[in-house]
Amino acid sequence: MKKRRRSQVSDECCALCRLSDDDPAMFGEKVTLKEHKLSVHYFCLLTSCGVYQRGEEDEGVFGFLVDDIKQEIRRSARLMCSSCKRKGACVGCNVRSCRRMVHFPCGRKRSFISQFTGLFPSYCPDHSPTQSLCGGLDLSLPQTCSVCLDPIDPVLSYSILKCPSCHASWFHRDCVQRQAHSAGLFFFRCTLCSNKESFQEEMLRMGIYIPERDASWELEANAYSELLEVYARCDALVCLCNNGRTHSAKTGWFEVIRCRLCGSRGSHRKCSGLKLDTRDWACSDCTQATDGRASLVSSPQGGQRRSLLSKRHLSPIHSSVVCKRLALPVGSGSPEEILQALGRQLGPLSMQVEVDGDQALSAGVELVRRPDFDPTRTLSVRFKDDQLTAFPSSLRDSDTARQYFLELLVQQIQNSVVFEGPDGSKNLALDSQAVREDLYFDVGCLLALSLAHGGPPVGFFSRALYQCLFNHPANRPLCLMHMTPDTHVTGRVSRMAEAESVEELQEVRAASWELLELAGCNRPIGSLEEREALVEDVVGFTMITRMQLPLQRFRAGLQTLGVFDQVQLYPSLFCHVFCSARLSAQTLAHIFSVLVSQQEDKRSRETPVCSFWTRFLLDCEVGRSSISLQDLLRFSTGGEELPAAGLLPSPSISFLHPAKQGGGGGGGERMRLRGRSEELLRDEHLFPQSEPDSRRLLLPVSSSYEAFKSSMEQAVSHQMDLLLTAS
Repeated sequence: MKKRRRSQVSDECCALCRLSDDDPAMFGEKVTLKEHKLSVHYFCLLTSCGVYQRGEEDEGVFGFLVDDIKQEIRRSARLMCSSCKRKGACVGCNVRSCRRMVHFPCGRKRSFISQFTGLFPSYCPDHSPTQSLCGGLDLSLPQTCSVCLDPIDPVLSYSILKCPSCHASWFHRDCVQRQAHSAGLFFFRCTLCSNKESFQEEMLRMGIYIPERDASWELEANAYSELLEVYARCDALVCLCNNGRTHSAKTGWFEVIRCRLCGSRGSHRKCSGLKLDTRDWACSDCTQATDGRASLVSSPQGGQRRSLLSKRHLSPIHSSVVCKRLALPVGSGSPEEILQALGRQLGPLSMQVEVDGDQALSAGVELVRRPDFDPTRTLSVRFKDDQLTAFPSSLRDSDTARQYFLELLVQQIQNSVVFEGPDGSKNLALDSQAVREDLYFDVGCLLALSLAHGGPPVGFFSRALYQCLFNHPANRPLCLMHMTPDTHVTGRVSRMAEAESVEELQEVRAASWELLELAGCNRPIGSLEEREALVEDVVGFTMITRMQLPLQRFRAGLQTLGVFDQVQLYPSLFCHVFCSARLSAQTLAHIFSVLVSQQEDKRSRETPVCSFWTRFLLDCEVGRSSISLQDLLRFSTGGEELPAAGLLPSPSISFLHPAKQGGGGGGGERMRLRGRSEELLRDEHLFPQSEPDSRRLLLPVSSSYEAFKSSMEQAVSHQMDLLLTAS
């Protein structure tokens, strides 16, 4: 009896999450297959990492085949849930470097966000998407949940969400999930501003499941049956029908004709003196209200009716909530390709940016705080004072002006109050005025705009800041070397780490009691073994805990145009974009595509020049040349550094061949010597040429590497001197 009862309880529990709860709004519909003794929640299937719909909708559980479900049960049986510490975890964080696994109900308790779209990815609290506050929102006013109307604290978190359109509608996550489950795809909208499109997109992003069906009140049997009843009573002053006022024949004199305007009054044809074929009649009340001039109102059934099928087909999120199908793996590509794909979001419309002198950061902050700011518009930059720029004449071109603006912007952001530390290795700084003005969000938004618009790489993040933002490397604790050098706090922590005795550590602890009290680490120290834990706790508080709000707002700014999400998916690829990366010979060789001639004789002379070019890049990198790689990049492309999204059009290399010289007769040996001298003479008068607009570099076809290197150095040095004189 006991074994039978235990088996019965097991059959009632979900095979994936081990819970018997049956709450369709929170866990999805619970389906039981008695012939297989199997029960599963729909949401557990959708969010599981190893199972996909391979059948038709009427096969298995909504397209999930039974064999696939059992295979997923066996796979997850080996995985431990990071919340309840039990086996069977089938939901994992979508970030590759993160190894957290949970049951779906445990994930809800631990602030996991599962997006019911695409391949139904899930994200742990460290990598989950967040919402951002509107700058002009008055949070001093009392707030209530727009669904349940209970008081609510207007602080964005996992359990508190807001409308992205009106920014005034706040609600509990559970409340808006139940609203979505009840309203369905066609009626789910903001309860305050009634926005539907952007509201549904935001709720899907934040992990709200929207079932693709009509509202629950539309699906109730005979819910609106009274609306199908027609008025069938004669309201004439004197009814002539022997069967009474409620009788209505199908045709003839005693068929009840309804008022064409209100439909709430009727009359037999005979009782109102109408003709036998009369179909158009208005009651006395409507005739008096319209002075007898009321026109015939066409029936709403007369127009073309849109079916639910066509309504679903036109829905922009139809395919995202219907099913979970295994798609072909998408290659991550390179950061340049990903940023170029993000840049395709930019529309044809432009947004004007006026820069006063070289104040690019002020102009950028003013831009993102404008009420009409739209990140999908292309930037159109105009400098008010060209004399303060390095290339005054070239700033008349819109692309050049925008590129120069983005370079100035990234440089000034690096030197702003938002960051601290040495050049090329900046950490976020805690500045109270920047917090009040929400400057962290503005700076993050501007960096995202710069990357999407083809601006230079950020290149000044410290590895610690990159780890705090994108958790790369994953789950690695910060240490003393990650702190900003030459600060008061770093000095105190360094003294703790360098203490060689308990007495010295106690002395440092007493001198730093305010910092330790603030960090929650002011505890007694009995041995030097406790020193490392103390230092780690203080570093964690300094770098992460006290910087939570700046980090959150900075991440929200980087969400612009989807930049943060892409970096979070591929953190190792983007590391060199945000952190300091030196220009290398390999990088320059990679960006140029070599275009060789089709003619055999020319191609044979161009092939050695390709090896000359590779060797020359290495000489520039190690200092065996009088010019640098930056000089060579500026000569060939017109820019001082490579944009993070790559160069468009793609740079190419062609070749300059020496002009052919006419020759006379003579002995063979004398002709060979004269040909050699003419070849050397031609090498001395052949120099490289560049076409920055088309990103085309013309390399001289030289007879030796020494001649090639000499001509390259002379041409590039001459060009750099001209640019220096012009500036």
